Amino acid sequence: MRRALPTAVMALALSLLLTLSGCATRSGGVAPTDVAPAGAVKPREITWLLSRPADGAVIRTMRGLAQEYAAAHPGFKLNFITTPDRPSYIQKYETLAAAGKLPELFDTDATPFARRLARAGRMMDAAALLRSLGLYDTYRPAALDYQRFDDGSLYLIPFEYQAEYFFYNKALLRKAGIRVPASLDDFPAMCRALRKAGITPIALDGQDQWPLERYAALHPFRTAGPGYIRRLKLGEAQLSDPAGRAAAAWLGELGRAGCFQKGFSSVGYADAQSLFTSGRAAVYYTGTWDLASLATTALDPKTRDDVDFFTLPPTAGSVTASNEYVTPSGIGMAVNARTYDPLVRDFLKFALTRYPARYAAAGELSPTKDAETVVPANATPLYARAVAAAGDVGKRLAMPWDTQLDPASNTKFQQNLVLLVQGDMSASSFVSTMDTVIRRNAPRYAR
Repeated sequence: MRRALPTAVMALALSLLLTLSGCATRSGGVAPTDVAPAGAVKPREITWLLSRPADGAVIRTMRGLAQEYAAAHPGFKLNFITTPDRPSYIQKYETLAAAGKLPELFDTDATPFARRLARAGRMMDAAALLRSLGLYDTYRPAALDYQRFDDGSLYLIPFEYQAEYFFYNKALLRKAGIRVPASLDDFPAMCRALRKAGITPIALDGQDQWPLERYAALHPFRTAGPGYIRRLKLGEAQLSDPAGRAAAAWLGELGRAGCFQKGFSSVGYADAQSLFTSGRAAVYYTGTWDLASLATTALDPKTRDDVDFFTLPPTAGSVTASNEYVTPSGIGMAVNARTYDPLVRDFLKFALTRYPARYAAAGELSPTKDAETVVPANATPLYARAVAAAGDVGKRLAMPWDTQLDPASNTKFQQNLVLLVQGDMSASSFVSTMDTVIRRNAPRYAR
């Protein structure tokens, strides 16, 4: 759950940000498109404010590259300040941004807040920077598109690439006498059949809230396309529109069919994954970041050969293709225009040129096309198939709604979504309540 900032801090942040919105002046630094500033490279310490696991592949890879660069540039050091908990990180980042104290590099999603920073000249133009380094065309289009603002501009650099799938247990579906659902609309029937066979249909990490919200994003992506959430978050579309009503009705039906484990809202990531890997749940929606747990010999031998995956099914009258679904490139990295100089450029050139191959060597999917994922020696055949599928995706992306809705609306959406699926709120009440909330918050957040 998001923690509220003290009122005084919020007021200060808002007032300063409004000042930023109307003025593009900067105290020091360069213009966002001045990606190759003149001058000598003078080593110093720089900082990356980030929201990633401290022991994750991104930080491990970048730490190694920073150490190599420092060996050739005495006096250089890259400091990592990480806050993996996203709500806490956002509070820290937005407060520092409002106070003008962001470091050289900082993580952010392509939110309206970040867009206002970019408009105020606070972030380097990432497209111009990558092109100047000769790297832009090496990136997967999907990885870059995930980082873009709604107007198509690019101010964020991706460091990962993922694809999200429905992993399932073939033996449990056979036991229930069913096949992989051909449509999202088949999910309730699948769940009822699994329940009848004494099997938990879907393992869900309800504690972190975004996994359930992902289900809310999937149905309208198929029925209305990616433009629906872009309009919804601006108050230009409503949940009471056909796509929104259909999604709410579908989510309510998932709840009535008993699709998720009992007490799902209090179950965390590790327990939800264990429910699936131990063979007690038939389906688990997650991304390629979990392949080490789902597609290697680390998986319980009793279930290892029964795990497979399917991609996002269509709905009746789908407007998006079968190979278009959620393919995120994670939170992006912005480059602070106020502190950008020849050193920052030189380090980024050194790191970004070498990063893809190093990252892919760790079994990860690189955000670029020129680095082939090294499949671990202990991988099952599923690993390579999942990686291959991630490389064959369409042009339209299903965006996670938790990165699109304004924070106040998103918090209310997540809370009410649990009530809807639990049967404590009707689909019509959910729709009318959220339309009111978004209509109240969207204009203020999007301006």
